[in-house]
Amino acid sequence: MAATHSAFGLQGLVTAPVNGDTSIQKSIFKTQKISFTDKPWMSYSPLELNMRTAPSRYQSIVCMSTPTVTGSKVSVSPLHLEDANEPPLNTYKPKEPYTATIVSVERLVGPKAPGETCHIVIDHGGNVPYWEGQSYGVIPPGENPKKPGAPHNVRLYSIASTRYGDSFDGKTASLCVRRAVYYDPETGKEDPSKNGVCSNFLCNSKPGDKVKITGPSGKIMLLPEDDPKATHIMIATGTGVAPYRGYLRRMFMESVPKYKFNGLAWLFLGVANSDSLLYDDEFSKYLEDYPGNFRYDRALSREQKNKNGGKMYVQDKIEEYSDEVFKLLDEGAHIYFCGLKGMMPGIQETLKRVAEERGESWEAKLSQLKKNKQWHVEVY
Repeated sequence: MAATHSAFGLQGLVTAPVNGDTSIQKSIFKTQKISFTDKPWMSYSPLELNMRTAPSRYQSIVCMSTPTVTGSKVSVSPLHLEDANEPPLNTYKPKEPYTATIVSVERLVGPKAPGETCHIVIDHGGNVPYWEGQSYGVIPPGENPKKPGAPHNVRLYSIASTRYGDSFDGKTASLCVRRAVYYDPETGKEDPSKNGVCSNFLCNSKPGDKVKITGPSGKIMLLPEDDPKATHIMIATGTGVAPYRGYLRRMFMESVPKYKFNGLAWLFLGVANSDSLLYDDEFSKYLEDYPGNFRYDRALSREQKNKNGGKMYVQDKIEEYSDEVFKLLDEGAHIYFCGLKGMMPGIQETLKRVAEERGESWEAKLSQLKKNKQWHVEVY
């Protein structure tokens, strides 16, 4: 089963390597923190311990406690993070990055998922604040092979947490990273020399490791908060779900005085199979607690069939609800796309076909959506 988010409270996190090293590294938070366990959204007393054996090099022993809760939501701090009228941009640049610290690395997917995706929590000490929908740059250690003596190029990763982080104290940021592995097409064997440098560095990191970050960057995926009753349609493939996790935690998990969301958030997530679902228990909990404000549709390409009997991709799932989606867009809904750039042609073709079936011009509709700032795309 995929490792997913669990109960709200955590006083301290102790991470012990299980590869024979007896050293124990500790990361203690004075405030609460979301953690990962096999059983989602459970309540623990301060003395209860839960050991989860992860399919990675580390095991986590977590001590859970009851968080400060306002209603059914978690209190966050410092609230001055709400004061700025404009998002922070490029506080740290590639030539002078900020040295942050790895708090935890957790495998998010189950054993039948193709590839490995990790949830990585980074401690920036409150020194690199960001807004939901922004990205951090990461500079992996070592030399750039194309420029001997120079550092590696910056790799951008969408931030998968709210501005308060998974510890709700404004000092951490979370990334959702898929390990990039190259397999030789002739031998079928992994070729480590061609693996993704940065993704493997992050997924192999251990608590206490240092990581150079830049940013934050990006404005196109910022969550518009001027209308708390707005509709937000979020479309993702794989790790493209990262910014939406931040949006949804802000909408449904955190008690933020400035933002009382009472609109509709609708998430379409496309992955290969059930084991590949990311943050599924967290999203399912919102569905249970806020059925009038949250919708969640999964497209599992290797397990589901579309109406024509082919693989179910995210655009096929959108097509199932096309009348509703177009009606919501006509009423002013925001629509977001995040994931691999290869997702967009199929989605655009589907939307164009649906528009034509409705007697509309997709080009004119898309132009209007962009003009109204309802159209948000971040693909890589």
